[in-house]
Amino acid sequence: MLASLLPKDRATLLENNAKIGAKILISGGGKCNITNADMGTEYYLGDEDFMAPSLKAFDEKALLRWLERQRLHPVLRKETQYFCKNSAKELLDVLNKEAKKQNIICSTEVLGVTKRDDIFYVQTNKKTYTAHNVVIASGGLSFPKLGASAIGYEIAEHFGHSIVRTAPALVGFTVQKEQFFFKELSGVSTLVDIRVGDRVCKGSLLFAHKGLSGPAVLDASLYWEKGKMEIDFLPEFSWKAIQGSKKQISSLLALPKRVTKAFLIELDVEDKAYHTLTEVELTRLQNLSHYVFAPAGTFGYSKAEVTKGGVDTSEVDSATMMSKKEEGLYFIGEVLDVTGRLGGYNFQWAFSSAFICAKHIKGKR
Repeated sequence: MLASLLPKDRATLLENNAKIGAKILISGGGKCNITNADMGTEYYLGDEDFMAPSLKAFDEKALLRWLERQRLHPVLRKETQYFCKNSAKELLDVLNKEAKKQNIICSTEVLGVTKRDDIFYVQTNKKTYTAHNVVIASGGLSFPKLGASAIGYEIAEHFGHSIVRTAPALVGFTVQKEQFFFKELSGVSTLVDIRVGDRVCKGSLLFAHKGLSGPAVLDASLYWEKGKMEIDFLPEFSWKAIQGSKKQISSLLALPKRVTKAFLIELDVEDKAYHTLTEVELTRLQNLSHYVFAPAGTFGYSKAEVTKGGVDTSEVDSATMMSKKEEGLYFIGEVLDVTGRLGGYNFQWAFSSAFICAKHIKGKR
């Protein structure tokens, strides 16, 4: 995006892979969730004051207008999420076409960056490049098979920057032995509310072979560090409404039958007429509205959509994306300690931070 926004022949783009945009092609189930109609700093993990100038300068409406000018018309799905109509390749084609005005060099691994006499020296596996400005847009550690690496963090540290501890995010959870019965429900999904600290993530939970996945779980992983979270498996359910009911428990609970039966076994509650439940059984059953769960861990970087943590934003100028420690060194996108929820927020951050960075570089002589 930065290469697209800069004037012709102003930049050299160094890409580790044989082609640019490998991660774009697999995002959003291959359709690429570009942005979201509900945009704001509250959908991100990070310093809201740092994010605000970028998201204001180039918001979702500005992005959509820019894409329309390139004849890409994203479609609105899932109420607020904008996707490519047919394939993520549509977005990649636009970026490829626009970025071609720069010098794009693929299959080139950056090994490090140094600076002498106001000139940056970018060492690669092929040759050393010189520049007055260097922009680190190397992303995080997620999807190593697509070429993800820690080079952005290593360059930042070389120039005295602090790195906020990184971890896989927008990723599924593995389970402890107490929840091994979840694995028997693999493939079943249900709507839940997940509370992590003071954050609530609503949406679908998918029981998976490895543990738990699905949109609500992936969002919850953004806020989870370690310890417990609370899952409401019956978010719109009223216990009062079924008080005294003579129907079987399994026919009353707003859950897939397989899930209900598995939980009844786990909670040691017989599937019987609701009105015959003892106080102890009722208390156990109502735990489904505030089920306490402590993940064993996550599925890791190989399955994580993004990396949380990164270059400390207190050491970067929010108005320009330039380092406060080194003139001419910039950081944009996921390499920074800014991570969005599911729904196009991370793409929007990449584009917004690129816009504000391009504006500053264009203003330089």
